[in-house]
Amino acid sequence: MPVLEREQSTNPDTNNGLPKLPVPDLQHTLDMYLKCMKHLVPEEKFRRTKGIVQMFGAPGGVGEMLQQQLHKRRESKANWVYDYWLDDMYLNNRLALPVNSSPVMVFPKQNFKTDSDALRFAAHLISAVLEYKTLLETHALPVDFARGQLAGTPLCMEQYYKLFTSYRLPGPKKDTLVAQKSSVMPEPEHIIVACKNQFFVLDVVINFRRLNEKDLYTQLEKIRKMADNEEERLPPIGLLTSEGRTEWAEARSILIKDSTNRDSLDVIERCLCLVCLDEPSGLQLTDTNRALLMLHGGGPERHGGNRWYDKPMQFVIGSDGCCGVVCEHSPFEGIVLVQCTEYLLKYMKGIPSKLVRAASVSELPAPRRLRWKCSQEIQALLAASADKLHRLAKNLDMNVYKYTKYGKEFIKRQKMSPDAYIQVALQFAYYRCHRRPVSTYESASIRRFQEGRVDNIRSATFEALAFGKAMTDGRSTFSNDEKMKTLQDAINAQTNYTILAITGMAIDNHLLGLREMAMELHMEMPDIFTDETYRVSNQYILSTSQVPTTVDMFCCYGPVVPNGYGVCYNPQSDAILFCVSSFNDSDETCSNTFVKHLEECLLEMESLCRKNSGIASS
Repeated sequence: MPVLEREQSTNPDTNNGLPKLPVPDLQHTLDMYLKCMKHLVPEEKFRRTKGIVQMFGAPGGVGEMLQQQLHKRRESKANWVYDYWLDDMYLNNRLALPVNSSPVMVFPKQNFKTDSDALRFAAHLISAVLEYKTLLETHALPVDFARGQLAGTPLCMEQYYKLFTSYRLPGPKKDTLVAQKSSVMPEPEHIIVACKNQFFVLDVVINFRRLNEKDLYTQLEKIRKMADNEEERLPPIGLLTSEGRTEWAEARSILIKDSTNRDSLDVIERCLCLVCLDEPSGLQLTDTNRALLMLHGGGPERHGGNRWYDKPMQFVIGSDGCCGVVCEHSPFEGIVLVQCTEYLLKYMKGIPSKLVRAASVSELPAPRRLRWKCSQEIQALLAASADKLHRLAKNLDMNVYKYTKYGKEFIKRQKMSPDAYIQVALQFAYYRCHRRPVSTYESASIRRFQEGRVDNIRSATFEALAFGKAMTDGRSTFSNDEKMKTLQDAINAQTNYTILAITGMAIDNHLLGLREMAMELHMEMPDIFTDETYRVSNQYILSTSQVPTTVDMFCCYGPVVPNGYGVCYNPQSDAILFCVSSFNDSDETCSNTFVKHLEECLLEMESLCRKNSGIASS
């Protein structure tokens, strides 16, 4: 029987030949930290911080001692920062997963004419998932190579092997990322199908035979009919997984007191993935509305209970054509989700559905409805969860915006990195909105190293601020040549920091490692980590990520702080797609206003580039 174990390297082959993540030089990190923060905090606060940092890095001081301990840790671990980073980024975070943590991929809108069309799509998608899983099991997935800066380097593939084998188990203070490990005689593999807030077990291997697409369709039809039976309907237990992590852990501990609930949880926790069959939402399916429906299901009144957020891969198939995947982020990064989902969609497009209209003639056991015993205490917890998800859904302010005046080809013609250019544009837009710079997170892959995940590109550079000021405050006093010089300086600063990050030399993972090592050694926390500047440095008011796709789909996520923006972008040849999120209850943010300023700033940057190159602005 498969068991769930503490997450660890699930496929040692994925690290072969890759170097270990380096530990950056201490003084380099401290100097860079001061450089990154000098223009983000008041001068008096910065002077205090500078003294604290100098004391921390003094010869023979606490910084050097912690640095030595990190070097020892590097010798004994495949990746010295991985566990620290995973806990800090995800497992210690107590916020609810929808909106706050789980990104989504929104598929192209489907034109289903009937409910049967949606089930056919689902059966075809499940077939594609099983094909992809076979690639993973046979180690036939080709190795990824870096693109963009320092292209061509082979990348760690370990994250792919967690797509269908991981589960995020809630805990009272800290979650656990567990990995399914099969014994000699594993149980039949299964997925969970969510339909009308009910959960059903769909075995995809029966009597050692993988179900074909026709069989899968037949089973999905049975599930749809079973879900229609109102007398059999059970409370929407999935709502509990949308709770804060501590609250969900407490509710789970109550649930498992009953053996029926314990068995149902066990089956869900061991499934390959979820397929969520949604009813029509009743909304106009704009890009923005589809993004919202993926992020939170439209709240409990729509599809919010038709989910199980702890599972890494939840494929959503709405009978109105709103489809996508909801991702629990702790096992893998966005690019792995992109590669997987692009494979699935290309497979479905390239290999016609093998489904015929007639139902399967195979004698298949009926899918099983999962049962729940719900005490009054659980009913009260479900009501509280529904209320919180309703408020979370109402609070999310999303704008999916396609900028069509130009795309990455124009930027490349200026001999600039498209990613650096867009990041500078985001800094410019934030400054135009708020007249100040803020700590910014841009994820940078460190998969060049064993078990590499990400570090942070600190895009809020002094040079980007200088450009924003020149284009806003100095609009009439700076010449075009001077403005162009500040733009090129900002692009160069962004590009240089990007190279530091992807080569393991950025500051955030290093500072995190030093802080966690101090905690591990039960030391009094060094002043550098209790200083207000360090708190400001980790308040990512702009949380950004480039998620490029080659098929017609897009990624989005929520903000990571109450007064912040989440900005996911996809540079295309002649357009740039932006997904901008914020919270309605913050009087500091507004997604529509940010998008308006972003469009304005991108136009001004184009005009500046064209004037500089002697091309008349179109």
